[in-house]
Amino acid sequence: LSNHLTEFVEVWRQKQLEYTFRRALMQQYVPFPVCTSQALDYACLSIGISLTSQQRSKLLSAYRRLPTFDDVPNTLQELRDEGYQIVAFSNGIEDDLQMLFAHASISDFFDQVISVDPVKSFKPDPVVYHHLLKSIRKSGDECVLVSGNAFDIYGALHVGIQAVWLRRSPTNLMDPWGKDPTMKINSLLDLPTILNQ
Repeated sequence: LSNHLTEFVEVWRQKQLEYTFRRALMQQYVPFPVCTSQALDYACLSIGISLTSQQRSKLLSAYRRLPTFDDVPNTLQELRDEGYQIVAFSNGIEDDLQMLFAHASISDFFDQVISVDPVKSFKPDPVVYHHLLKSIRKSGDECVLVSGNAFDIYGALHVGIQAVWLRRSPTNLMDPWGKDPTMKINSLLDLPTILNQ
């Protein structure tokens, strides 16, 4: 696996997202961990490796303990100090998200954790963004979604939610659909400044 690690991780992530897109289109929802697990199986097949059940379990468990980027805690603290309502909105299921945030010691920054799971679909299906707005009791122009994923940006914009594209790498590109994000930043540390403009 070590010789193919980059390829393995890229295929795993690509298929994880692809499976959510497919299932949303087909209206054949399964919880996000199932998509992650099936994508792992595909990644193994694609590079011709076999995992023991212990190795497989260890990799899947690691998804609940992913580290945060260095700019996350300070930015969340600044937004909290400035009185912003902070909401986590994810394809993941709530239990996994709570474990992820607890592991990263950022749970206390969030006012709400909102999963797509109650509406049984995935981003960028409009139904999940309407679920977000209903859950926080806000209109689209009263909230700002921040994401590094173009599909998430377009999903938010489509239903009238302001969207900030977090472009951490110059190799990340926005799809050429003729619609720009509301704002763009290269570091999360820039977020409080642009929100206060």
